[in-house]
Amino acid sequence: MKDLTTGKPWKLILTFALPIAIGNIFQLCYSFADVWIVGNILGNDALAAVGSTSTLNDLIIGFLIGLTNGFAVITAQKFGAKNEPDLRRSVAHTIMLGTAISLLLTVFSVAFLTPILNALNIPPEHFDNARSYAKVILLGMTASMVYNVCASVLRAIGDAVTPLIFLVFSAFLNVGLDYVMIAKTTLGVSGAAYATVISQTVSAILCIIYMFVRYPLLRLKKEDFIFSTEMTRSLLTCGISMGLMASLVSFGTVSLQSAINTFGTNIIVAHTAARKLTSFFMMPFAVFGMTMSAYCAQNYGAEKYSRIRRGVFTTVLYAWGWCVCLFIMIYTAAPAMLKLITSTEVPEIIDTADLYLRVNCILYFVTAVISVFRNSLQGIGDHRTPIISSGIELIGKVAIVIFFAPKIGYWAIILSEPIVWVLMVIPLIVKLLSNPAMRKNPHNAEN
Repeated sequence: MKDLTTGKPWKLILTFALPIAIGNIFQLCYSFADVWIVGNILGNDALAAVGSTSTLNDLIIGFLIGLTNGFAVITAQKFGAKNEPDLRRSVAHTIMLGTAISLLLTVFSVAFLTPILNALNIPPEHFDNARSYAKVILLGMTASMVYNVCASVLRAIGDAVTPLIFLVFSAFLNVGLDYVMIAKTTLGVSGAAYATVISQTVSAILCIIYMFVRYPLLRLKKEDFIFSTEMTRSLLTCGISMGLMASLVSFGTVSLQSAINTFGTNIIVAHTAARKLTSFFMMPFAVFGMTMSAYCAQNYGAEKYSRIRRGVFTTVLYAWGWCVCLFIMIYTAAPAMLKLITSTEVPEIIDTADLYLRVNCILYFVTAVISVFRNSLQGIGDHRTPIISSGIELIGKVAIVIFFAPKIGYWAIILSEPIVWVLMVIPLIVKLLSNPAMRKNPHNAEN
């Protein structure tokens, strides 16, 4: 466990963020392995089928991750306040609520998968593969949720290393299973999905065992599972806020994907590859966001408000330093990286994906602020403004798909995200800088 309410903020943030970053890199290996092995063994048509459903998977799984991270904000606040009985109750209720919600989403998404894929404009030649891949991923979402519950609870009490250990193991297992199930069986693209689900399940089981053996604080008792309306309300308020924040972003991306799926196989593959690299490039922003959620929540619970201010602005500077590195990387090495992950030499695919990355990276510094500010707001109890900001993104992307994609084609997709980033950062800046927690100076603020 690590207490984030004492010590130098700049050092705490870096040491807490580092294992999360390494874990996210290995998690991206899941995705890169799928793309490389599917494209290399099964070809571009199979890769397009996987890519055409990626935004749907991101939407649902992203909601669950946001939900569990939101639940963990309450746990972190209880940990910062040294309230152990409420901390255990928050963990018990997190398990109950997370399981129930993931099972409901599984039933709904699988039952309506065909009409959902039709709404995404999946090309007929890719539909069967897309459906088989998405169905397996969605059926395994509870395993993903269980791992994320454990990981978010551990991060809430300051342990960012344990989730990393199990995730690294899971990543290597996934890569091995990818090859076996795609190259050595007749499962096709669904083999990649099975590999992901199995590896996540193993990771979740190991993480549960370790968590309850290693930390006496987290050894839940029967009374911790007694339903509490107050605790449930607190968890759902924060959890649904962060879940919706992720979902609104993903809904916007899904709307873009529905337009992309009408542009042909090469464009679908190009966008899939560009988005995979974008996930890697923006990973540190998400890492800093997750770090600030736990950091701000613990210090908010301990009423150490000036530490919150220092932490927020220090983290923005870290993120901007990464933006400079990304700009150099994209303008010098993006084509080579795109060829590596797609296993293709088709000029249209590489050039289209490269163009997307070159335009978007110019405003990555805005995305950095968005990630840090909206997670910091969640940590200090503002659950409304991040949803408003994400809603702006959704509305902006839908409008671009409706009004501009039919007229200017893929250029509308390329320009959509930089435009909405500028719009959605405005309420975050206004609300964070005016939040009382950013201005209070109680006697114990500096520790």
